Amino acid sequence: MRVRPVLSAAVAAAAAMVLAVPAHAAAAPATSLDGHRAAGEVVATTLYDAVDALPVADEDRTGYVRTAFRHWIDADKDGCDTRREVLKAEAVEAPMVGPNCTLTGGMWFSPYDDVVLQDAKLLDVDHVVSAPATR
Repeated sequence: MRVRPVLSAAVAAAAAMVLAVPAHAAAAPATSLDGHRAAGEVVATTLYDAVDALPVADEDRTGYVRTAFRHWIDADKDGCDTRREVLKAEAVEAPMVGPNCTLTGGMWFSPYDDVVLQDAKLLDVDHVVSAPATR
């Protein structure tokens, strides 16, 4: 079979590369042969660079049914629905929480466009990964 000699050549080339690494390089974080980082390796970067590195693809809504997802629930039964819970958690300056979880004041920073907002009504709470993509 022709696959075995090609596979053997690839394994030999990989072994030669490993053997050619200097002894002092053994302490360096492992990187796979295709240039991707090894699992568990710590990488320092900025949020902007990380966002820029995200792949962008056309959305595929095959099999997605919006009604399968409940909207703005109060999971912990504290009177604040999911939207308000996210607004409270993401605030850089906490809003005041009034009756029926009415939010007043507060400040939010959007790292996506460098905008600071002080009115929760101007903010959209959305999925970072679209719900259809989670299927």
